[in-house]
Amino acid sequence: MKVAVFGLGYVGTVTAAGLASRGHEVVGIDVDPGKVEAIASGRSPVVEPGIEELIAEGVSARRLRATTDTREAVAGADVSLICVGTPSAASGDTDLTYVRRALEDLRQAMLVTAPPASGRHAVVMRSTVPPGTGAGVVAPAFAGELCPEGWTVGTAMCPEFLREGVGVKDFFDPPFVVVGTADDAVAADLTELFAFLDRDVRRVEVGTAEALKYACNAFHATKVSFANEMARVFRFHGVDSREVMEIFVEDTKLNIAPTYLRPGFAYGGSCLPKDLRALQHFARVSGVDVPLLAGTALTNEMVVRGVVERIIATGHRRVAILGLSFKMDTDDLRESPNVELAERLIGKGYDVTIYDPIINPDRLVGANRRHVEAKLPHLNRLLACDPGEALAGAEVVVVASSDPGLLAALEAASPRVVIDLHGRLGDAVEALPGYEGVGW
Repeated sequence: MKVAVFGLGYVGTVTAAGLASRGHEVVGIDVDPGKVEAIASGRSPVVEPGIEELIAEGVSARRLRATTDTREAVAGADVSLICVGTPSAASGDTDLTYVRRALEDLRQAMLVTAPPASGRHAVVMRSTVPPGTGAGVVAPAFAGELCPEGWTVGTAMCPEFLREGVGVKDFFDPPFVVVGTADDAVAADLTELFAFLDRDVRRVEVGTAEALKYACNAFHATKVSFANEMARVFRFHGVDSREVMEIFVEDTKLNIAPTYLRPGFAYGGSCLPKDLRALQHFARVSGVDVPLLAGTALTNEMVVRGVVERIIATGHRRVAILGLSFKMDTDDLRESPNVELAERLIGKGYDVTIYDPIINPDRLVGANRRHVEAKLPHLNRLLACDPGEALAGAEVVVVASSDPGLLAALEAASPRVVIDLHGRLGDAVEALPGYEGVGW
């Protein structure tokens, strides 16, 4: 395929050289003549291990070149990859100035150049941009009368996952290939473009592809801060945190795994809350600040508070809570966020009924019973014997369990508002008129 790459920074240079090395004809465009000259001479405009060899090979084979003339690059091109910078604005927002400029330059070049034989051209964001950029900035730039005559333009988001210092390695061995587009032809083009990677292409909504890169980078930053906070706390206890984390990452069942990384309701139970508090206490005793841990507890509180506020906003007063333990398939109510939710609603005067397929107040013992007696001393009065009884007359239903019998009763009842705390209730529940997810 013939590919135009807008922007010859780290992302653009690695992308251009990588595609050229796999047989595509690539032209890089940049306003900086120094970068263009570097590639013309077979050198890299950026420092990155392995990139010099790729560029020299691509230039020698005449599959890679660079120019400051957008028209030269775009003529006959199948794909334009937008790899320009998206720096922070003073407010912290993403500055899309270079993106808008690249799109306008591309459109103007199309007006005076020939399209590919197919007449079809894919404009693909590779830069990191906020959700909504594709729909609000990229697609409108080529919509209706703005689309140059003879060209059929489709748009997409194909985020990169390149770490500086190992960018070439990451290009050829990405964690995934994600294409956000509603255009079948563009999806097919990008599948062909990246076919050499031997990865299944994950086709998603444009906004999902845009958001994914932010989620990844935020998590990476959080991991760095987490490891450093642990180190600050443990150092005062004579512990080498490097050894702790070395063993920590060997757990691919819980620690480095999909476990816990699902949007839903707040955490709870007998371990996470108390151990988080203990770590914060260790830090206070040692005079160490741990804002990430403090923020974790605050975020958890905000999740519970947010659900309460959403119930208040409905204007309804009769609430059914389906699922009471801190997670399914257990009767452990200690520090369950569902118990906390029920307590807050009762305190605000709501008429609350509860059903849990496992919880039997007469069988609660020990710490579990003491916790319930402190939080919900009237649990017997609130608990329904079956989901139908709990749902009778309920206007708002909060669902924290995917028990089949419970879901069947919910579908039959069809209440005005369903707030899903679980995230895995199935299509039938999500199709109910009043359905809304806690975070989706």
